[in-house]
Amino acid sequence: MPPNSPVTLVAEAAPASPAVARMSDELYHDLLSPNEVRDLRLRVRDFATRAIEPVAHRIAGGDERLDGFPRDAFESMAAEGLFRIPFPSDVGGDGLSHRATATAVAVEELAYYSNSVAAIYDVHCILAGTALDQGTDEQRRRWLRPLVEGEIVGAFATSEPGASSDLSPDAVSTEATPDGDGWILRGRKRWITNSVVACVVVVLARTGDDLTTFIVPTNASGVTIGTPDRKLGNRGQITADVNLDDVLLGPDSVLGRVGGGLRIALQTLTYGRIGIGAAGVGMAQAAFDRTVAHLKSRHAFGGSLASKQHWQFVMADYAADLESARSLYLKAALRLDAGERFPEPEAAMAKLRGTDLAARIARDAVQAFGGLGFVRSLGADDTEGPVEAIYRDSKIGEIYEGANEIQRWVLARQIFGRDHTG
Repeated sequence: MPPNSPVTLVAEAAPASPAVARMSDELYHDLLSPNEVRDLRLRVRDFATRAIEPVAHRIAGGDERLDGFPRDAFESMAAEGLFRIPFPSDVGGDGLSHRATATAVAVEELAYYSNSVAAIYDVHCILAGTALDQGTDEQRRRWLRPLVEGEIVGAFATSEPGASSDLSPDAVSTEATPDGDGWILRGRKRWITNSVVACVVVVLARTGDDLTTFIVPTNASGVTIGTPDRKLGNRGQITADVNLDDVLLGPDSVLGRVGGGLRIALQTLTYGRIGIGAAGVGMAQAAFDRTVAHLKSRHAFGGSLASKQHWQFVMADYAADLESARSLYLKAALRLDAGERFPEPEAAMAKLRGTDLAARIARDAVQAFGGLGFVRSLGADDTEGPVEAIYRDSKIGEIYEGANEIQRWVLARQIFGRDHTG
């Protein structure tokens, strides 16, 4: 599939599940977010209910190679101005005072209906966009401004077939070698979200003993995009290899300074981990809300399932976990907005707890719904399965943008110091 090719979405939306109450409105009292962030949450929630919920089932059940990139969802976000939230006004952004916090909240609200859409937003804005925002005025004008407007799609490429969480120079095989005043780029990147439709990819490459980030147009000679991966979940988050075969780049392709790529990548991924933690909270809240509604309405053995102490205790624990996970990502984002480029330990905690919680609640949600929790759609009337997509989508949160084992290692270093943890 060539970059920017039109995609026909063949799957139609299934009948929507009945509306359920947002339990966070009753159980979570937001004493952390500034007013502009609270207002932004309501705005994105309204948009997601109107534009994302009706297509979420189609996206979750699609085939990456047949249905492709959900262009309609992307264009809806662009038209709503959601891509402006993370950025300053000089590139067309909203110029909010608490951009990172507002962005993380937007990710949570999108993930409530579709983690695929939240992941597209995360990569387009938090990863590609935030990296480009560290460029020169000309780089920001050329690449970031159209990304903010949604005129182009952005991608971010650090992972490789043999390197993902380990981004040390020894592990990264993609290499850029000097060629006059420019560079020749060779290598292969893997799991690259949005690559099949992206106009620009921010690529991390080895330059001698260091790493450097490069701005790579996907229409440059030598850039080819592989066949989309077929995945367990997040099927609307299209990933594919990016092959770089003697790609000739000019001196203006260097993002930041030569040898400064690792710091850009780590700062960007730290922000991304806050976003992934927020996405985990969004999925966890959706699974929680649907399970609460089901437990109250489903009767067995002389009463509602909600009357059984087992489920009362399970859901009480999850309510407390949701409170903690949401507060963690908000606190991490607020520290980022305050100027802390690596807001640890909160960023690692937010990613670890938010994604772990999504997977745990989704698993128990399938159990609570029984057979209905296991189906994609019911044969009798085509009613969509209420939680199976969340169950499939939640697993990737524990893996990408720094596996949760890495987050535990980050936290261990905070606890014991580098001398004891390497």
